[in-house]
Amino acid sequence: MWLQVSLLCLSFLTLASHSQAEDRASLHRSNDPAGRCHYTFTVESPEEASCPGGSGKPETDGVLSRLTLLEALVSRLIAGVDTDTRTEVGAKGEEGLQEAYSQVIGERNQLQQDKERLNRQVQELQRRVAELSQEAESLRQKPCEQSHSSGGAQHENSHRPANDPAYDFSNGAYQEMKAEVTEVPASHLIPEGNHNFTGCGELLSVGDPVLHRKADGITGKYGVWLQDPEPQGPLYTNKTVWRIDTVGKDVRQLFAYEDMKQFSRGFPMKVLVLPEPVESTGATMYRGSFYYQRKRSRTLIRYDLASESLASRIELPHAGFHGQYPYSWGGYTDIDLAVDEQGLWAIYSTSKAKGAIVISQLDLESLEVKKSWETNIRKNTVANAFMVCGHLYTVASYTAPNTTINYVFDTATGKGRAVTVPFKNKYRYNSMVDYNHIQRKLYAWDNFHMVTYDIRLGRASHGSS
Repeated sequence: MWLQVSLLCLSFLTLASHSQAEDRASLHRSNDPAGRCHYTFTVESPEEASCPGGSGKPETDGVLSRLTLLEALVSRLIAGVDTDTRTEVGAKGEEGLQEAYSQVIGERNQLQQDKERLNRQVQELQRRVAELSQEAESLRQKPCEQSHSSGGAQHENSHRPANDPAYDFSNGAYQEMKAEVTEVPASHLIPEGNHNFTGCGELLSVGDPVLHRKADGITGKYGVWLQDPEPQGPLYTNKTVWRIDTVGKDVRQLFAYEDMKQFSRGFPMKVLVLPEPVESTGATMYRGSFYYQRKRSRTLIRYDLASESLASRIELPHAGFHGQYPYSWGGYTDIDLAVDEQGLWAIYSTSKAKGAIVISQLDLESLEVKKSWETNIRKNTVANAFMVCGHLYTVASYTAPNTTINYVFDTATGKGRAVTVPFKNKYRYNSMVDYNHIQRKLYAWDNFHMVTYDIRLGRASHGSS
């Protein structure tokens, strides 16, 4: 580029000089001594009267010299520009390669860590399988011991056999082993011909989840949603849908929707502000009252929906709270309130029970404990629990897409046993499961998604643990 500009300028100067001197030029023709014709082109110098050197060669040489220097300078400039460009491009290419290399190294390290973690999990599973096999063999060689004691108050009428290994809570894998050894197929819970049973009985099957609403904000990661199975008064009906987003420092808003259609659209008809903040996802609704646990306490509260006021409050005796005995997913789910055909229940644990699930039936008005049962399954080994017809049911996992309801405890007999009823966590993070005995459905909150499950019950089978 610089060379082209310089040559253009030089040409312009030459043409200009030529045009200025054109009028003073002359052409002569003559014969030389040999008889040849010579043409002589003469241009008069505008500045010099005579030629000092007698020859034009030095000036021509000077022009050629300067022209050569100019060409060399232009070449160096062009070479410098190309070199800088190549250097810049090379630097950018090297930087991109370095970034790609770093990313590959990071991914390789992450894969290596994942591989090591999976290897550890495989080893742990192999170890547990070996332990379960040994324990199963030991159980097969021992006769079943009969226990005739019935369920009673947890602090007085203990019905635990002294030599029952299920109460050795130092062995964390025992409950899962027991589920593997004594699982009962759902088809064996009732005889043939009772599949259309509509009375109160044991859980036979759980249908696929049906989506009704997806939360549209981070506060909807988990929460509570339900319908009152036995509403009181004309203001709220069994079609009214209730919802609380439980992600937040001070959870107090209770949203009311006219029906399921308005709920799915996200249009609440009213927002109630609770007098005390809510702890986690263990709340429930029954007969015109909203029951919940006060934040960071073992205090239970009954909130009357008609008067929009606190109706009663009481401390649940010895109950763990705020992370002492939660479900396996955490979330401060120490106290889980539930409703079924027999009334209001609290599912929790105490230091005396050493983390095992305790069930207490509560008075609907005062919230006082009427009766308690201590089960033989640890609360932190299950993902969630709910009550149906006086039976406690536990869900094995909150993230596995295909998990099971793995344990049932019958408060009528005071006995529990392992079962295997398929259950689906379609969205991989199920933080709330509650039963509605009028709808005969389970309501669940699964990773921003509010779903229901149809269930099927059958005649009770009073098997012992």
